[in-house]
Amino acid sequence: MATWTERLGELGIALPGVVAPVASYVPAVRTGNLVYTAGQVPVIDGRLDVRGKVSEGAEGVVTPEAATAAARQCALNALAAVDALVGLDSIVRIVKVVGFVASAPGFTGQPQVINGASDLLGEIFGEAGAHARSAVGVSELPLGAPVEVELIVEVSTTEAGAAEVS
Repeated sequence: MATWTERLGELGIALPGVVAPVASYVPAVRTGNLVYTAGQVPVIDGRLDVRGKVSEGAEGVVTPEAATAAARQCALNALAAVDALVGLDSIVRIVKVVGFVASAPGFTGQPQVINGASDLLGEIFGEAGAHARSAVGVSELPLGAPVEVELIVEVSTTEAGAAEVS
């Protein structure tokens, strides 16, 4: 049996550092056995990795494929916030993912874009990564980000309750 941290190692995934808040909020908050993350944008090494609205086939916009990769990064940033607050190995299951996609007019592929986050969580957590989800198209996101993702995560209520991969 492996822990979630060991599972990340098996997958060759390293969690990034926690993204510093850009306004008046904290990256994650725990209440009871739930952790809520703030919305995370695709920041890598302190910089927004990609900017713009998502569209298919238009010049000067973010492609759905690039946005899907950005959603994956958003999920990694959210997991880093959970890890910093309570430790990754205290995760029991992913409860919900909320994803926002800055969409150009006519773009309706929000669910496929947010699959970048959902697929990553399934890859890491297996059945414990199966979650409810919303994928919403919006006109603008903070800092010009194409994608923003937040998580609701159930965590163990005991200190020794680290989850194990089966």
